[in-house]
Amino acid sequence: MSDVYAELTWRELIHQSTDDAGLPGWLAERPRTVYAGFDPTADSLHVGHLMAVNILRRFQRAGHRAIALLGGATGMIGDPSGRSQERNLLGEDELRANIAGMERQIRRLLEVDDSPRSALVLDNFDWMGRFGYLEFLRDVGKHFPVNVMLTKDSVKSRLERTDSGLSYTEFSYMLLQAYDFVYLNERHGCELQVGGSDQWGNITAGIDLARRLRGAQLYGMTCPLLTKSDGAKMGKTESGAVWLAPERTSPYQFYQYWINLDDADVGRCLRFFTDLDQAELEGVVAQHEQDPGQRGAQRRLAVELTRLVHGAEGLAAAQRATDVFFGAELGDLTDAQLTEIFADVPSSRLGRDRLAGEGLAVVDALCEAGLAKSKGEARRTITQGGAYVNNRRVESPDARLTPDDLAGRAALVLRTGKKRYAVLCFA
Repeated sequence: MSDVYAELTWRELIHQSTDDAGLPGWLAERPRTVYAGFDPTADSLHVGHLMAVNILRRFQRAGHRAIALLGGATGMIGDPSGRSQERNLLGEDELRANIAGMERQIRRLLEVDDSPRSALVLDNFDWMGRFGYLEFLRDVGKHFPVNVMLTKDSVKSRLERTDSGLSYTEFSYMLLQAYDFVYLNERHGCELQVGGSDQWGNITAGIDLARRLRGAQLYGMTCPLLTKSDGAKMGKTESGAVWLAPERTSPYQFYQYWINLDDADVGRCLRFFTDLDQAELEGVVAQHEQDPGQRGAQRRLAVELTRLVHGAEGLAAAQRATDVFFGAELGDLTDAQLTEIFADVPSSRLGRDRLAGEGLAVVDALCEAGLAKSKGEARRTITQGGAYVNNRRVESPDARLTPDDLAGRAALVLRTGKKRYAVLCFA
């Protein structure tokens, strides 16, 4: 087995652990079983979840067994950790759909097969759903001191707020997650729970419950939350979270998020997310620091993460779309792909009849798109070789555009110079 604790340490992925001195030796003794939980608040994981999934991957590659636990039961309540107000409760059908979506992604990221070392993907509703209310209070609740629960940050921070309280439902969340750890220990020999630093209270509650109920010694470890250098949450854009599902965040948008990452954050993300070893990673960062304008570290990060999440095919599509934005011919891109690539480019709508007959003069198209103030300016730009339709240079100022020139089914992508784009849509 490889030394996963040493790897997590140099990658700065250990924020807290219950036994800093003893865990390295304990992990080296024999294969251990480790779990991380994911509540199904959406039908896709986002990049914040990827922190925990990647830690499970690293444990699995080091010879340990990984369990990804989906919260079919805990998701019905909602974790109060890090929340200023109560989550909206999800219906059972929505929860089932969310679990199915997240499970598909986790199975692609972890090694799930028929071998004894296969990762497990479980749903805590399978055991929590069998509990009656009185039975749970008697068998689990009686071992939970309320005064200890009140010291946990996830509870204390909410109780201290004057603008919102903490419902009994949310207060009970800690009991459910704690029992998950006990159950996984009994049924699957799980001895270590990992999660974000906001889960520390829930993790230690599970360790305490296992000691009280079974006399078992369990361990916990947290990783840092995914934040930018200024402390703001990472993985957010103007349009929302950066999701792992291509239907929510396309491979191109996913790739571009990492390409555009700030220099101050790229080194940490290379450590957190990629499989580059320490020497290669430090080499990438050193080369980037010599010429930050080339964005070499961001490009390597984007390649590694897009390949991990979307596979080689998704990476190729993202790189092709990026090339298109920087001048490559459009080829057979679909309307949806064009919309993604040129989402922030000015666009105008014209009637499709403008392309009928002899077609639309290119000089008129440039004016309609706002790329030329007059027909004279448009002609000069074309004559000087600076006008492009679908990234193909316009050779003559007398050229005209017909439906055959459309990219996709209804769009023309116009460009002047290297990166001044506009889109004309025809309906």
